[in-house]
Amino acid sequence: MTDRPLAVICLAAGRGTRMQSSLHKVLHPIGGQPMLFHLLDSVARLAPARAIVVVGDRGEQVEEALRGRGVETVRQEPQLGTGHAVQQAGPALADFAGDILILFGDAPFVRTETMAAMREALARGADLVVLGFRPAEPGAYGRIVADAGGGILRMVEARDATPEELAIPLCNAGPMAVRSERLWALLGRVGNRNVAGEYYLPDIVGLGRAEGLSVQVVEAEEAELLGVNSRAELAAAEAAFQARARAAAMAAGVTLVAPETVIFAHDTVLEPDVTVEPFVVFAPGVVVETGSKVRSHSHLEGARVGPGCEVGPFARLRPGTVLEAEAKVGNFVETKNARLGAGAKANHLSYLGDATIGARANIGAGTITCNYDGFAKHQTRIGAGAFIGSNSALVAPVSIGAGAIVGAGSVIVRDVADDALAVARGAQEERAGLAARFRAARAAASGKTR
Repeated sequence: MTDRPLAVICLAAGRGTRMQSSLHKVLHPIGGQPMLFHLLDSVARLAPARAIVVVGDRGEQVEEALRGRGVETVRQEPQLGTGHAVQQAGPALADFAGDILILFGDAPFVRTETMAAMREALARGADLVVLGFRPAEPGAYGRIVADAGGGILRMVEARDATPEELAIPLCNAGPMAVRSERLWALLGRVGNRNVAGEYYLPDIVGLGRAEGLSVQVVEAEEAELLGVNSRAELAAAEAAFQARARAAAMAAGVTLVAPETVIFAHDTVLEPDVTVEPFVVFAPGVVVETGSKVRSHSHLEGARVGPGCEVGPFARLRPGTVLEAEAKVGNFVETKNARLGAGAKANHLSYLGDATIGARANIGAGTITCNYDGFAKHQTRIGAGAFIGSNSALVAPVSIGAGAIVGAGSVIVRDVADDALAVARGAQEERAGLAARFRAARAAASGKTR
């Protein structure tokens, strides 16, 4: 294990024109968070001394997204290739001595373990390490010609390769690890005598070999090295993320009735013995505790579901929702910033926003908390064991006492005391025979008979 300090340079200056988007490529989400953040989360587990993201086109978007994450940014203007991009971090790292890991923001799935393996190769004596892989279709990837010990003899672009070299399955994935005392001198010697007039990072491999430096390859699986340059590749990356998330959940003791229909976020937490029925979406910020069931076609975001709860089908739990043990939110119920106490029930067709609902309270069908007056949100408090009749409107701010009953169809605008019965609806009138006379009059006027 190396004890040298680590700096990470992540390249995110490309234009991403194939995405056809006003949003910077590395900010497109996978699993509910920008793809760049997936990579930076893996980097963070190595506890680097410095982390620098190189930005260029629409760099202000990336800078704003990174605000507060403890990551530095530098600008590449104009964009003159990957080697030139790495050089832009040189002034910021002028006094840094250690290992430098170079990654690409549009390849979000490189694992912490792979990064660590690249550093280990440096610790064993390599001056420069290239990350390689063996894709099912090598196609246009640059080939790595290596000896039996993983030493790189040369790298060749596919367009320049001989038929024998094109038959080599080992390809260049892009990321590198370099000793800082070697990197800047090598980059300073990279030229731009090519069609694009750009400075290419892979050129340092040949330069290093010519100097007699030790250049090694570390291999990773192809699935780890998915690059995202188009909407189709973004969809493929999302599918790969979801497949891993589903497999991990089931391995941890979660039942997914139809795994391919369940959507996870990057931070979804499902405890053992949770059951998830088909077509459930977990947006960011969801925790579901053991023994709970999330029934089909439900959508959860920013919610915590306690043990033994039931959600759905067709429920929507919005941010700030907390369900305590054995609470139930049924079909076509929406909650937002609401806490349901242990054993509380809202079985169907209700909206509960900005509400605190006591243990074992029962919320009847069609109940709504009228929490917004057009200017501000207001709280509704419902006590333990209260019973709210169907089709009731609770006009916040309002409190319903413990054990109180609200009659069906009521509009409650004042607090209700503990154990009180509150009914607030218009008086019912009945006029004998009026319905028949009304129909007869309408029929005569229209010339129709029934």
